Amino acid sequence: MENFRKKTFSIGDTAKLCGVSQKQLRNWEARGYIPAATRVVCGERAYRHFTEKQVKQIQAIKKLMDEGYALPHASRLARKSSGKGDA
Repeated sequence: MENFRKKTFSIGDTAKLCGVSQKQLRNWEARGYIPAATRVVCGERAYRHFTEKQVKQIQAIKKLMDEGYALPHASRLARKSSGKGDA
C-alpha cells in the first residue's frame, strides 16, 4: 500500500535547504512573501511544516535575492514562475 501523505519539512529543515534563517522564514510568512505554512499543533505549541512546493518557491526567492532582486520583487517573480501569477 502506498503512502499518500505529502512530504513536509520543519522550519529548521526548510531554512537549511533554502539557505535562509528561521527568523527570515517567519518574517517572510508574516509579511505575505511566502504562503503560510501548515501548523501542526502539539499541546500548546504549533509547529510550521512546509511542503515541497513551498520549499521550491522559497529557494527561488533566495536565488533571485542572491542575484540582486529586492524581496518584494523576488517574491512576485517566484510566484509567477510557479504558475500562481501576481497575488
